[in-house]
Amino acid sequence: MAETSSLAAVATQVAALLAGADVSLSDPEGSDLVFDGDAVTRPLVRVDPPVECWAVDGGQALLADARCLQIAVTRAATVRFQHGACAIEDPGQIDAHLLGLDPGIDLNFLRDQAEWVAVARAVDSAEPGGLVLVDGDLVPDWRAPSGLVPELIDRAVDRHVTLVAITKHSSLARGRAPLVGMLERDAEATLGPRTTWWAPIAHLEVGAIAVVIARLDPDARFAFRIDLAGHLATDPAAVLGQLSALSDDAAFPGYPYPLSVADRLAACPSWLRHELRSQLDELLDLAGVDEDARERAFADRHRFLERGGAFA
Repeated sequence: MAETSSLAAVATQVAALLAGADVSLSDPEGSDLVFDGDAVTRPLVRVDPPVECWAVDGGQALLADARCLQIAVTRAATVRFQHGACAIEDPGQIDAHLLGLDPGIDLNFLRDQAEWVAVARAVDSAEPGGLVLVDGDLVPDWRAPSGLVPELIDRAVDRHVTLVAITKHSSLARGRAPLVGMLERDAEATLGPRTTWWAPIAHLEVGAIAVVIARLDPDARFAFRIDLAGHLATDPAAVLGQLSALSDDAAFPGYPYPLSVADRLAACPSWLRHELRSQLDELLDLAGVDEDARERAFADRHRFLERGGAFA
């Protein structure tokens, strides 16, 4: 148990942050965002959905971990909705990776790479007037090529395709307190409990990206960070109104249902991890790595100790 005095001190600090005296906006995780104004919420009007919607989300799983070496898999799922019906459900190709040989490469970066490849395919396949949704934001990993997103945005603009990214859990802050939660409370107090709304937050010069916070459905408990690309930065309300029309699913109110389908497809559930690990063990056995060598290399020794296991 924590000392009562230290826990009380932390609670006092959190209370002061959540009181909201400081209204300065920031991103503690660091980024090139240029913050706009004071994040005032404004009503959002729902309009007709886009002619079609593509959604991309990535998944990953760790199969074996020796700390100095890791074996993992990634994939990027793609879905396509037309006239409210799902026309394509593609869970994506599973790619295996050996991590630890290059200190500059990790699993998150490899998953992001797979996602951007799938996003590019969706942009190239979408009909003019279509919407392409990305899980996360439009700020790529710092290790990605500098022109990756700007070039993709240019392609989307040329094809009259809308490129939007949605972050489920944002690091944006107001006075070092979670910005999204504070705006949710502000909007409920000023606009009412069942109002859809949006607030301009920041922009990125590269790619002409606008960053907003929006609540997309009257029944939604949560709002999300949304990045809008290219020409959309000049009229966020128009595309947010379209996005709202895709966010009325009863299971996930306020979150675009095409992305929820992509998220489900991209996930690597326990049965899949077990199946892939069995295949890996068979392949290692064929390569001459016996079971004892595999166990000593990849055993989770913390788990052995926690459950009172003994080492051979």
